[in-house]
Amino acid sequence: MYHKFMSDSGKKTPSSPRKNLGTVLERSENDDIPNPTGAIDNRSVDSESASPKRVPGDNPGRETMQSSASLDYSEKDGTTKRKLHAQLSRSFFQSRSSSFSSSVDGCFSPSRHRLGTVAVEDPITHEKVVNSKVLLLYTGGALGWKVDPQGFHLDKNNILRELKKLPMMHDIKYVDYIEENVLDDIPEEGIGSDTLVMPVSKYGKRIFVDVLEMEESDVVVHSKDQDIQDWSKVALQIKEHYEKYHGFVILHGTDTMAYLASALSFMFESLGKSVIFTGSQYALSDHLNDGRQNLLGAIMIAGHYVIPEVTLFFHGKLYRGNRALKVDARRFGAFDSPNCPPLATVEAGIEVEWEELFLENQATKFRVHTKMSSRIGVLRIFPGITAEAVRAFLEPPIEGVVLETYGAGNGPDSREDLLQEIRAASKRGVVIVNCTQCLYGHVVDDYATGRVLVEAGVISGNDMTVEAALTKLSYVLGHDELTVEERKKMMKTNLRGELTLYKDEEMHQFSVRDNELIDAVASHFKVGSTEEVRFIKQALFPVLMCHAAGRGDIDAMEELCRQGGVLNAATSHDGRTPLHVACLEGQLRVIRHLLAKGASPHVIDNHGQTPLHDAIRSANEEAILLLREFGAHLGPTTTDTALVMCSLAADDKVDVLRAWHLAGVDLNVGDYDRRTALHVAVCRNNVNTVKFLLDCGVDLNVRDLYGFTPLRNAEVFENREMVEILEIALEKKNEATVK
Repeated sequence: MYHKFMSDSGKKTPSSPRKNLGTVLERSENDDIPNPTGAIDNRSVDSESASPKRVPGDNPGRETMQSSASLDYSEKDGTTKRKLHAQLSRSFFQSRSSSFSSSVDGCFSPSRHRLGTVAVEDPITHEKVVNSKVLLLYTGGALGWKVDPQGFHLDKNNILRELKKLPMMHDIKYVDYIEENVLDDIPEEGIGSDTLVMPVSKYGKRIFVDVLEMEESDVVVHSKDQDIQDWSKVALQIKEHYEKYHGFVILHGTDTMAYLASALSFMFESLGKSVIFTGSQYALSDHLNDGRQNLLGAIMIAGHYVIPEVTLFFHGKLYRGNRALKVDARRFGAFDSPNCPPLATVEAGIEVEWEELFLENQATKFRVHTKMSSRIGVLRIFPGITAEAVRAFLEPPIEGVVLETYGAGNGPDSREDLLQEIRAASKRGVVIVNCTQCLYGHVVDDYATGRVLVEAGVISGNDMTVEAALTKLSYVLGHDELTVEERKKMMKTNLRGELTLYKDEEMHQFSVRDNELIDAVASHFKVGSTEEVRFIKQALFPVLMCHAAGRGDIDAMEELCRQGGVLNAATSHDGRTPLHVACLEGQLRVIRHLLAKGASPHVIDNHGQTPLHDAIRSANEEAILLLREFGAHLGPTTTDTALVMCSLAADDKVDVLRAWHLAGVDLNVGDYDRRTALHVAVCRNNVNTVKFLLDCGVDLNVRDLYGFTPLRNAEVFENREMVEILEIALEKKNEATVK
């Protein structure tokens, strides 16, 4: 469904000779390292063969590290010859297995975590930074256009090419450093040609942006040509890459952006990450365009914060996607959200209004509902509209209608002919939703004219935009299992923050001036302005929420929420949320409560850790399984995560390895030498770890950079016990494969 910009993976920077493991390998073959139990005390290794040989690889233009151990191994060589011609010595394997040391609970910071989330020293700024990954998906619109004498046309490479010219979007100094220092033997540690690397922000994060395009047949050059089938194509792109990225930015044409943003807000169920729409009024190649700032702001928010909603960023404001609509055809401030304040503002910094976020129940994993009904429409009431026109519009196969009425939901109550057509359609099962034609305000049923429509079977749309009401109808009608009454009830329910339940206005709403605690603190510090009181609340409540979460005090947390506390708000000093603390302390009731109330399990703290990482640190298997049940995930296992697994295997920390395994880590991914945890455990003769890894179903045939399998490592060490364990496991695996 998408086209990924690709280039020759073997292309290297000519200015500096590239390194490989053959050039940096300087290990002593006579290190005094004791033999593992069961090994024969013989360290004689041919010194000439101790260094790996470079042989032509399978890929043209590239050489890879291999060893003679990856070639055919014959019994006729004899035991002595086998020992003498081992490609690498036992001491080499020991040194490679202990080159990274772990710390408490298996959490450590090796020299390079470029693609991980652990805070590490940046090679350019030399500051501790957290790396974040964002997917930039181009689905069409003016940002991808190129202007030439023939007019506007789509240029598939235009976005990436233009953005790489901008220093705030692409840190060429960092890219050159990585390209000059990456090993030839590990090309995947380089930076792809379709990746933007942003400079380190003032918030201590470096964002890596992968630019993907829809296939040319799926790109809608002009968003006005989009249909409902295109909604599903975009939604499935996010689903495919959901676990690989921290956030998503979707580039789209402005004409129908509000429709797609509204549609995806309903199609995405249990969304736990930021999905931000943006675009531009003018092409990126124009000297005066709004695309650069819109794109920069959207990526900055997606890379820095978890705002678990489908949103729309334009002209410095982040709007809820199903609340936004296009209000200007030419100016940069093309969008507005009349009945819902912005969720965030980007000016000199990023200000997120955490109290305004809609937190959906996270009780299930993220999924996409793609069955959307196209039997919907919008009927705008106007003076003099005929009954024949209304009847024709409401005839089958129509199933859902957004009825645009005057003012606060008023219709022509004296037109019995129109009301009769509406009643007849409602009795046939057509769901009719009343929305106002005004930008501001909402439908009120108390007026006589509004009551007449309710009695005719029309349901109130409150303050929903027409775009939101229409796409919500498409979503609700796509649930074939629902009855007509259940569909009407669902339309009146606030599913994704698309409407305001004005009937609850009589309930007391929290004010920063109405709370005894905040008022007492403000009085003590002699604070008078509302802005200063607001600052106190933002600084104090997250700390109190985290303290209550750590103690397992759900009652205190609920009271804090009633007074204005926010579940996803992080403490300013370390960026940790109540869910982080509850996972570290093993408070299962609190974890379940927070997730049910909409707390996101994907928030990354200032140390690059999610709540799932905290559950791993505490080795709390129940907490890990609970988070996994609610959709938490580690994402793709990186080389740096594999280093952690290798260190745990070297230290024989089976309990922590089990926690990582339950969290979903791929134990078959290797480190920078492509050595897996099983390789290291075998070399260290950690029998318990080896048996655990075998029980996890790891692949025994994985070869490291030198062509060695774990079994071959055991043979080099002449560890008879380990060889027997691996051979039995391999035999069982082969038998299972045959069956």
